[in-house]
Amino acid sequence: MKVSVIGATGYAGAELLAILHRHRQVEVCHITSESHTGVKISDLYPHFRGIYDMTLESMKDSESIGKDSDAVFIALPHGHAMKVGKILQDTDAKIIDLGADYRFNDTSVYEKWYNVEHTHKDAKRVYGLAELYRDKIKDAKIIGNAGCFTTASILALAPLVKNHLVDINTIIIDAKSGVSGAGRGAKQANLLPELYDSFKAYNVAHHRHTPEIEQALSEIGGENITLNFTPHLVPMSRGILATCYANLKENVKPEDVDSAYQNLYGDEYFIRLLGRGGYPATKDVRGSNYCDIAWHIDERTNRVIALSAIDNLVKGAAGQAVQNFNIAFGIDEKEGLDVVPMYP
Repeated sequence: MKVSVIGATGYAGAELLAILHRHRQVEVCHITSESHTGVKISDLYPHFRGIYDMTLESMKDSESIGKDSDAVFIALPHGHAMKVGKILQDTDAKIIDLGADYRFNDTSVYEKWYNVEHTHKDAKRVYGLAELYRDKIKDAKIIGNAGCFTTASILALAPLVKNHLVDINTIIIDAKSGVSGAGRGAKQANLLPELYDSFKAYNVAHHRHTPEIEQALSEIGGENITLNFTPHLVPMSRGILATCYANLKENVKPEDVDSAYQNLYGDEYFIRLLGRGGYPATKDVRGSNYCDIAWHIDERTNRVIALSAIDNLVKGAAGQAVQNFNIAFGIDEKEGLDVVPMYP
């Protein structure tokens, strides 16, 4: 199968190329970059030497790229994918957007949080969080790949919300991410002297992943959810750890919580349940598509604390995109993704 990557030179795009190289049923036929058109990808990412020596094209001819491809992955900043999506909607290619343009059911929510006019409001899209939206992804033309913080947070909380075990008005998410989540562009805050030996919160009460988490959990639980989400930046290159809090409803037992996680995720290959009392760690999922989940019950405060760890560039971006691709084309979900996490 022929696939193309629009925006191949960001961290997510490069991770996607690495995964696609392992995929036995695909051939990468086009890769694009507007800032590096005409340059070999291996000149920008030397670790691709002898693996990918393809020359980067411009996405200006997106329609031809779409006609050449069974699927097109779009790894562009928000506000750009919908322009490509409109061009590709009349081709046979399936579209998997790693950005935010196709994640929202209500485009007015997107416009409010991203401050960009949505120009493809009528697009028939499906939210791309594989374990929870698998049936819809199978027949989707456009898949809005779930975000990194959102993947970790939604997967941690979904069993509790789905089974109505918690007071939805008490949900708090405290999440930490490695700096690769901010992209490859030069930013002062991400320079080594600024970042090293430091730890900080950012975008408190205003992070754009908040409405995405609320949308998914509201659908899963069948009632509108408003929550607090606070992201933090930690001095490591990749990984996310989400710590999620909620008050248990009256008469909910620890065994009810255990059963909720087991029933929803017990058969999921890429979700590893560490059980009640476990401690997920970012190093244990580094470079992989796994999401490790554990939960604790604080009987003193009657709260449940759910923990999840993912690699933000894999399960939080490129790996999830390939998992969605596999689902959409009826391929084994593990294809290209069945690797042991890097350690140490």
